[in-house]
Amino acid sequence: MNMITFMIALSLALSIALTALNFWLAQMTPDSEKLSPYECGFDPLGSARLPFSIRFFLVAILFLLFDLEIALLLPLPWATQLQAPTITLTWTSILILLLTFGLVYEWIQGGLEWAE
Repeated sequence: MNMITFMIALSLALSIALTALNFWLAQMTPDSEKLSPYECGFDPLGSARLPFSIRFFLVAILFLLFDLEIALLLPLPWATQLQAPTITLTWTSILILLLTFGLVYEWIQGGLEWAE
């Protein structure tokens, strides 16, 4: 038996064994909470016009902002290998400082506090 056939047989046997183990050990007693639709912590059978806190949107915007920052900083190790990496490092430092100052300002203003 060559190596490829052995690896395919091993991975197939392991997959079948893990799937059988999952079906054997899984708890099949769902309760009412698990069967109800997930509605972000709100009662799915209540009124649809409940007030929604704007702070959830603030957290989402902050996440997207810092996620975008990471996406912009990913090519930085390759940019330092250019002939003039000082311009790239300067713009990177400006971006990080701007975002840090914005986060500190938001923190000082109390925008990140959940309780009033």
